[in-house]
Amino acid sequence: MKVCGFSFVRNAIEFDYPVVESIKSVLPLCDLFIISVGNSKDDTLQLIQSIDSPKIKIIESVWDDSIRKGGKVLAVETNKAFQEIPPEYDWCFYIQADEVIHQDDYSAIKEQMHLWKDNPKVEGLLFQYHHFYGSYDYVGDSRKWYRNEVRIIKNDKNIYSFRDAQGFQKNGRPLRVKKSNGYVYHYGWVKPPKQQQAKQESFHKLWHEQAWLDKNIAKQEEFDYQSVDALAKFTKTHPKMMQARIDAKNWNFAYDKTKMKLNFKNSVLYFLDKQFGIRIGEYKNYNLI
Repeated sequence: MKVCGFSFVRNAIEFDYPVVESIKSVLPLCDLFIISVGNSKDDTLQLIQSIDSPKIKIIESVWDDSIRKGGKVLAVETNKAFQEIPPEYDWCFYIQADEVIHQDDYSAIKEQMHLWKDNPKVEGLLFQYHHFYGSYDYVGDSRKWYRNEVRIIKNDKNIYSFRDAQGFQKNGRPLRVKKSNGYVYHYGWVKPPKQQQAKQESFHKLWHEQAWLDKNIAKQEEFDYQSVDALAKFTKTHPKMMQARIDAKNWNFAYDKTKMKLNFKNSVLYFLDKQFGIRIGEYKNYNLI
């Protein structure tokens, strides 16, 4: 069984992406890793080049910043890396620059890849998510945080990144998938407040025109982490790749669960989710078989 990882990144230093930790967290499961590095304002290319692994292949890309509808440019960049994967690889492990895999899940993930490698009905493997917010101590706990997404796909070039690169489709339909029995640790909402604010101002340009940004993105120096609706205390362990970054954390964030910002409708939906595991109308861009 041969596995190729793939990803894309741009301005990783400016916006404090844990991309080095991200790549290193999947390398033990990969025979090759292709990373598309976009034209950056910082030294992102040099950062990726500093990773000491013969498995890594870097391709350089120029982003089309005119593509703003639905964050489609992210899918375009994902597909660039995917298309570079040679045909001899069975599985393709997709990881975004703010996602990390826990070393304790390696065996389970590898077992599922072996199990379904030769089954043509299985087109991908599904991961559960921990979405960290504000600090490394809290995770998103409301319906707005997606619970699952496909991160391993078959090396079938009829598969393509969908919408804003959150998931994949094939021939206009969701992929047929099995569970990977692994988690993705998502750190996109954990960074110093100034860098989080800068990221918000830049990232939304991938979706919206300047008029929308002026109306909807607050003009402030630091991101207001207290605007979140509902969080839960994280009581498990983080991937070892993240430990140095966690130890170097230099800002404070405290959350009071008694002050959840949920209206009546969302309070009812939150209750159904927590008590019965029911998410009415949950979006699923996959078909679990």
